[in-house]
Parts: sequence; structure tokens; C-alpha cells
Amino acid sequence: MQYVAIVTILLLIQYTIYMGLCGAARGKDKVEAPATTGDPHFERAFRVQMNTLEQLMVTIPAMWICAYFFSPLWAAGLGVMFMVGRLVYRQAYMKDPASRGAGMGIGFLANVGLMVLSLWGAIGQL
Repeated sequence: MQYVAIVTILLLIQYTIYMGLCGAARGKDKVEAPATTGDPHFERAFRVQMNTLEQLMVTIPAMWICAYFFSPLWAAGLGVMFMVGRLVYRQAYMKDPASRGAGMGIGFLANVGLMVLSLWGAIGQL
């Protein structure tokens, strides 16, 4: 379970960095709160931050359920896969939002894997 804890903290650090990058873009691009539009660079940074938050709502619980009922190593591995997907997603989205597909796909597959293994493991405990 230590690996899952480490990956959870790394995911939270990644998200915190994305929050900081979004805040920096807000200042650099002069988008005053509470506005969330106004400059394309800021809007992309904001969408990366928010989409990552939306995805973490699936990833973190599924990772811990998968670790408990199926395998901590599988859970941590899929969590790392998700984290890499988020990095690929961010790099692509900041350059051209239309190119975000590969990163989104990596993260999506990791989340599907976590959910399937979580359910499989939990059902197997019945």
C-alpha cells in the first residue's frame, strides 16, 4: 500500500503544480478573478487544471479500491500511467488543444483499468 500512497501524493503534487501554473498564467495574461476567460493561454491552463481535478475524482478512489481488493502494485502502476497521461495531456493541450487526444487516452485507459480491477477484486471477495 506504500506504493499507492506515494503515487497518491505524487498525483496531488502534480495537480498542485498545475494549479500554480494556472495561477501564474492568470497573472501573466492579466485575467482577473473571478474571470475564467479572456486569454487563450490562460484558458488552456485553466482547462488543464480543471480537467485534471475532474479526472482525479475517479483516479484516486479507484486506485485505493483497486489496491485493497485487487493489487497494490497494479493500482500504483495504473496510477503512474494516469500521471504520465496527464503530463502528455498538459504538454499537448498547452500547444494545441486539438492535440490532447493521446494524453487523454492514456489517462482514460488507466482509469478504466483501475475501475475494472477494483470491481473485479471487490466482486471476487463476495
